[in-house]
Formats: sequence, structure tokens, C-alpha cells
Amino acid sequence: MKQKKSMKWALSLVGATALLAGCGAAGSTTENTESDKLQVVTTFYPMYDFTKQVAQDDAEVSMLLEAGMEVHSFEPSSQMIAEIQDADVFIYNSPEMETWVPDVLASIDTSDMVVICASDAITLLEYEGEAHAHDHESEEKGANAGHSHTVDPHVWLDPVLAQTEVSTIAEGLAEADPDNAEDYLENAGIYNGKLNELDEAYRAAFEGTENRTFVTQHAAFAYLAARYDLNQISVTGLNAEVEPSAAALATLSDYVKANNISHIYFENNASSQTAETLAEEVGVELAVLSPLEGITEEDQKKGSDYISVMLENLEALKKSIN
Repeated sequence: MKQKKSMKWALSLVGATALLAGCGAAGSTTENTESDKLQVVTTFYPMYDFTKQVAQDDAEVSMLLEAGMEVHSFEPSSQMIAEIQDADVFIYNSPEMETWVPDVLASIDTSDMVVICASDAITLLEYEGEAHAHDHESEEKGANAGHSHTVDPHVWLDPVLAQTEVSTIAEGLAEADPDNAEDYLENAGIYNGKLNELDEAYRAAFEGTENRTFVTQHAAFAYLAARYDLNQISVTGLNAEVEPSAAALATLSDYVKANNISHIYFENNASSQTAETLAEEVGVELAVLSPLEGITEEDQKKGSDYISVMLENLEALKKSIN
């Protein structure tokens, strides 16, 4: 295992005063300690949970983003960048999800770090709606100002592709920590078995159903829909923070009425105002469909994890898919 790296770079980045004011990054799930274990930093909850399942007690795993933070347009603090720099392993989903990661990695020394892009072995789906644009104040003068992308990064919401991400994470941890490589690969196999059972539960629930369309506020569930031959209709597209136009809402309202849609799904980590307005207008019920980005530490203490929330999503979808 690599020895824990020096914080000298972080001191030069943020200044001694700022670093001494708080070495633990805000939003981190575990404090960055001088442990002999592998130090692993992940970006947001699905990456954190997958990594915890693989690492078990062989590594210290932390999470940068608190529940409810907007993953796409997130801007890490200097302290968070220092935490990434000081890690043995950094794990993120994809440049299309955490759009800020490439710039961060380009700004630090990664020569003594294993960087794992969990979706690296997955071909991302093209998004058929409007481009998902991100405007960052810090990029106004840069080459990336006003950039957009049209691929969907929400691969973890497909239980089969989640297994691919888990395997990629295990391989990266094994590379970073050969002494515990066998544990990581074995743990990944055990967890992927549970994810396979989750996949089977979804398949069984939707087998033979006639109504296979669901309406959701945020177009985060395309991979899940593709896996189980469902039809996702979204209110806001890929960006949950963008309000739909009046014309788009009118079209969707007509669609809901014409197709006897009974529920509109919103996310528990985002504003539900648009979904509430539409549901009230067309007289349908609201239900929660979680993209797994808003799992809080309190939720985790109560037993919530990727699999339990995905099972809750399955029960919610049964209200529409029948």
C-alpha cells in the first residue's frame, strides 16, 4: 500500500491559515485521518456506497458532496481539492456527471494516486431531449464557458450497469492496494450477487405489464427504462434545475391526460414545484422516485442504502407500470 501523501501541496494551494481552520472537507462523510488504511475519496452517494461495499474494513472511504448538492455544477472548495490531492484513490462516476472533475484533476498532481472513473467500461446513452447545459461563474472567462453535453450519465440507476461500476471500482482498489486485492474482488462479487437479485426483482415485477410508461420530473432513469423496456417521459429533461417552458408543460399535460397516467414522480433531493403544478393541473398523484443522490447520513443510520432505495423505487414504479 502507498504511504499517506504529504499535505504540503494542499498548504501551498489554500494557505496554512485556511487549512488549519478545518482540515476535514465540508460535506465529507468520514474525516481524513492519518490511518494506515487506503484513503479513498468518492464524489457522491452511489459512488460512496459502491466503494464501501467493496472496501469493507480495508480502506477509509469518504464522500465529498452532501445530500442535496447539485452534482453536475458543483464547485469544490479549496479544502475539498486538498482532500482529493491527499487521497490514495479518487472515485467518480463520469466527466459527464461530475463535470468539474476534469479541471480539478488537471490542477493537481495525480502521479501517486489511482483515479477511478466508475463508468469507464460503459457506453453512455445519447440524450434525446435538449442538451443539458451548465453555466459556471468561474468558467465565464474560460474555454468551457457555456459548455453542454447530450449524453446521460445516470448509469448507476440500472442494477446491471451498477454491477459494472462495482467491478471497475474493485479493480481500481486492487491496483492501489495489492495486499488486499483478493478481499476487494471477493467483496465485489458478493455485492454484485445482491445487485443481480435486485435486477431479477425488477424483471419479475414488470414482466407482462401493459402500461410501461412513467412520467418523472427529471430524466434520470433512461438506463433503468432501457433495461426493463419501459418508457420514461420527463418534465425537465436531464437538468432537474431547469424549468420547462409553458409550451412544454402544455404538451406534457395533454400527454398525461391522453394516456391515463396515474402518477408523476419527483425526487426527494430537488424541488417538486413543477411536478406538483402539473399533477394538480391534470389531477394525478405524486410519488417519489429517488436518483440516489440525496441519501443523507441520517438516512444511512436508519438503514438506507443503494439496494433498499432501489427497492423503494421499484414499489413506486409499480403504481404506474401495471
